[in-house]
Amino acid sequence: MSYVYLKGHGTENDFVLLPDHDGGVHRSLSAARVAALCDRRAGIGADGVIRVIRTRYYEGPDAGILPEPHQAEWFMDYRNSDGSLSEMCGNGIRVFARYLVDSGLSMSDRPIPIATRAGLKLVEVDGDAITADLGSPQVLGESTVGVGERSWPACHVDMGNPHAVAMVDDLAEAGSLLEPPSYDPEIYPEGVNVEFVVRRGERHIAMRVHERGSGETRSCGTGAAAAMVAAALGDGVTAPPTEDVAYRVDVPGGTLTLTWTSANRILLTGPGVIVAQGVTDL
Repeated sequence: MSYVYLKGHGTENDFVLLPDHDGGVHRSLSAARVAALCDRRAGIGADGVIRVIRTRYYEGPDAGILPEPHQAEWFMDYRNSDGSLSEMCGNGIRVFARYLVDSGLSMSDRPIPIATRAGLKLVEVDGDAITADLGSPQVLGESTVGVGERSWPACHVDMGNPHAVAMVDDLAEAGSLLEPPSYDPEIYPEGVNVEFVVRRGERHIAMRVHERGSGETRSCGTGAAAAMVAAALGDGVTAPPTEDVAYRVDVPGGTLTLTWTSANRILLTGPGVIVAQGVTDL
């Protein structure tokens, strides 16, 4: 079966988008097919796959956890590159919104509600800048992560998906990140995204990330949010802050702006770009 796909990225965190508006094309989106699409040598190549489907047509076993269709017409059915399901993707949701606007399926003159496995998210498209409201962070204490013989304390931050944020002196300390860093499976029974973070200046950090199910990626939107929260707390910011606090977060694929509002919301601003469209039978 041949079907249409698009390729997009947010700060080089890249995705294959599968338009399936009424759920009739990809009723069976197996882990093997997702992995084949994401294969960078034998497939299209991506960090994940995003199925674009109207919320009311999604029939997965987890459909009951989604926001109601009247709250959000569209559902971002996101899969990691190994085919596993993921709750949310901060860069992916900006690319998703870009597709909706460019395709005339949503208007950019108002926030776009998008259903995710982590709840309802609102996304605003303002030219090239796309801002996603990721919701309220949950700071859940400390854990430990490790690479090889080294280990670091890590701040446990939940952004709808789990993150362990380790502050380091040099990003090279994380090594190649070809293998997942070690972590405490009792704290993260479903696995965890691990961010290694350095300070670059006042309210300015840089990070590398190993995403569960995908490996090291060029960027992670919810990971940047978790890193910003951990850095802000280290800088003495209260949770929630008494006034809006913005941080610049450099990732290998570019720069993101994270704002922690006094209403305890995390706003992620960055690009979302569609770079190609085609037909495949993978």
